[in-house]
Amino acid sequence: MATMVSAPYVNHIPTMTGGVGYEDLARFYKYHFTGVDVTPPDSEMITISRTVGADRIIDEMVFKCTHTTEIDWLVPGIKPTGKKLEIALVGVVAFRGDKLTFEHIYWDQASVLVQLGILKPEKLPIAGVEVSRKAMDPFGMPSNVLMTKWDDSKGLNIN
Repeated sequence: MATMVSAPYVNHIPTMTGGVGYEDLARFYKYHFTGVDVTPPDSEMITISRTVGADRIIDEMVFKCTHTTEIDWLVPGIKPTGKKLEIALVGVVAFRGDKLTFEHIYWDQASVLVQLGILKPEKLPIAGVEVSRKAMDPFGMPSNVLMTKWDDSKGLNIN
C-alpha cells in the first residue's frame, strides 16, 4: 500500500473484486487476496509478456494453482475443489508519478469454472485449461476448435 496513491483502486474485472480507496483496498489485500489462508500454497505466476507505456504497465500472465483454499478474488463463495487451475490473465497497472493508482485484472471466468467442474463446456463455446495453454504456446494448440463452421471454409478462396 505504501507504493500507491492515497485513493487507489483494484478491480478484478470478471468477479468485481478488489477495492476502491485505501481502507477497502488494504482490507481486500490483507483478508481476501494475499493472506496465508486465502492463497493456495502452490500458487505460481508465469509472465508471458510485458508492455511498458508512459503511465502504465500491461502484463500478460498465467496463474497456476490447486484449488485447495477458498479464493475470494477468483471464485467467490466456491469451496475448495482440489482441482488444478491454469488461467491466462491480463493486468493493467497505471501510475500517477511514481505511485500506483489502479489495477485492472482480466481473465476468462468460463475457463476457471470449466476447470473446477462447475460449468460444463458441452454445447457452449468455452474451453478449460486449453485457454492458458494457447496463450503460452500459440503454435502448440489449434485455433478455431470451438467454431462449428470452421470446416465449411476449408479450401475456399482467401484472395
